[in-house]
Amino acid sequence: MTTEPVAPAVVAAPVVEKPRRPSLRAGLLRDVFRMSGEKSGPRVGLVILGFSALFLAITGRLVALAAFPNDQVGLRRATSNAISAARPDIVDRNGTVMATDIRTVSVFAEPRKILDKDEATELLTAVLPDLNAKELRDKLGTKKGFVWVKREITPRQQAEVHRLGIPGVGFVPENKRVYPNGPAAAHVLGFANVDNVGIAGIEKYIDSQGLQDLNGAGLAVQASDLKPVTLSVDLRVQHLLRDELLKGMEKYRALAAAGAVMDVNTGEIIATVSLPDFDPSNPVDALEKDRINRINVGVYEMGSTFKALTVAMALDTGKANINSSYSTAGGMMRFGRQVIREYRGGTGRTLTVPEVFVHSSNMGTVKMALSVGVEGHKAFLRKMVQLDRLQTELPESASPIVPQRWGELNTATIAFGHGLAVAPIQALAAVAALVNGGKLMTPTFIKRTAEDAEAVSTRVIKPETSEAMRYIMRLNGERGSARKADVAGYFVGGKTGTAEKVINGRYAKNKNFTTFMAIVPADKPRYLFLSIYDEPKGYAESGGYSTAAWNAGITTGKVIERAAPILGLPPRFEPPVAPFPLMAKLGAWGTR
Repeated sequence: MTTEPVAPAVVAAPVVEKPRRPSLRAGLLRDVFRMSGEKSGPRVGLVILGFSALFLAITGRLVALAAFPNDQVGLRRATSNAISAARPDIVDRNGTVMATDIRTVSVFAEPRKILDKDEATELLTAVLPDLNAKELRDKLGTKKGFVWVKREITPRQQAEVHRLGIPGVGFVPENKRVYPNGPAAAHVLGFANVDNVGIAGIEKYIDSQGLQDLNGAGLAVQASDLKPVTLSVDLRVQHLLRDELLKGMEKYRALAAAGAVMDVNTGEIIATVSLPDFDPSNPVDALEKDRINRINVGVYEMGSTFKALTVAMALDTGKANINSSYSTAGGMMRFGRQVIREYRGGTGRTLTVPEVFVHSSNMGTVKMALSVGVEGHKAFLRKMVQLDRLQTELPESASPIVPQRWGELNTATIAFGHGLAVAPIQALAAVAALVNGGKLMTPTFIKRTAEDAEAVSTRVIKPETSEAMRYIMRLNGERGSARKADVAGYFVGGKTGTAEKVINGRYAKNKNFTTFMAIVPADKPRYLFLSIYDEPKGYAESGGYSTAAWNAGITTGKVIERAAPILGLPPRFEPPVAPFPLMAKLGAWGTR
């Protein structure tokens, strides 16, 4: 057997890897990261330190600015105040603009930036010649950051100042208040000062309603941001009332005149005028003593117009009825050493209530008041807002002059309109209540709805008393002193009042204060008209008389004739059927 040789087994030797040497690149990377880690700490700290320093610097600057305002802060603050002083438009009841803002420009200076004060003063006064050079130089010589140079300049003046190129002199846009209708309704509107802040009238009332808070918060930048204020005034009636009073003031040579038109059912003042007046756009003479609002601020003895209150009081308290009668025999009444006489000697006979009113009997009204008594008289007048200050939207108002000691003699004289002085607007409010069904409401210069008026009204007399008052006022329009205002077709009723003025504590017989009040139409009154003259003089047509019928009465008639169509009162060519049914039923004097 043959045996083949066997090849020897081959055994592979184990492979032994040599340890790798770290590469140069990897070493370098590790070195770099190691170095970055070591160096990052100081760098982060440096950044944190930088930001901290910046934060502290900003904080410190804010604190400094708050504690020590610099020029720019003062400039921004003044500019902000000027721009934010916007006011809402004031419009009449029909939407006609009566007051609005326009944009204007004012010049300011930063004295610290003006290098040559004298040159700047010379240049500025050359283009703004109404500036006082000394005052301007004193302003520019201060170290203030902001001073006014001139407020409300024209575009041309702005261009001229700009061309001067004085460093530290600039312009601020402002709001200027303008009154496009001149003196119309001046005493109602009041006016705003150069900073556009309300000083008087409705302008001051608007500020009292929170306008300045809005301005301070920067929420009222321009007039369009604010809702217009709608007045109760009708500008058309306002113009004609002023026109007639101006004519009358000249014709009757009166010292002053005033008038008003009031909606008796809402208490809205439709028009009111006091002469002399002023232009709200340039109110330089607004504070002169003869420019007061005589309707709201003046207090006067209203004369025989007060007899309407006395008659209403007697009827409403039941101390008299429409058929009650009063003797005027003798023509005088004594109260100790004081004597009350009938006007022009009286009639010397017994008068019914309507006759007392038509003949304006002092004795008849005195007896009515005395039948109610002193305390009852005071209570009635207080209820009719005659003894306390009457406040409306207009800030200007006056308290009545009331006797400190009120006895029988006071009640007797006040009964016919002497011894108690009230603001005419108080008398308006009371007479309106006498004829509108018996509801008293505070007069308003803001447009008011019938529903709003009803909500604020208070019943002060019975509806039956109100009808009686309308009736006797109409009788006076037909047969008495109110005939001068009896415009055909308008069924006018009214009452005159002539009071002697008190001069140095004594009544002056040759100086009268005359009043006329009229209602239209008397059967269903819508409007109450008032005209007043201070010291009117007699004239040829009046036979020398200066009593109310010959001046205030005539003016009121002319106002009614012009205003009635505007107010939507068409003339009636036939008298109303059964205008006073209760009076006819009771057989009142004059109904037959």
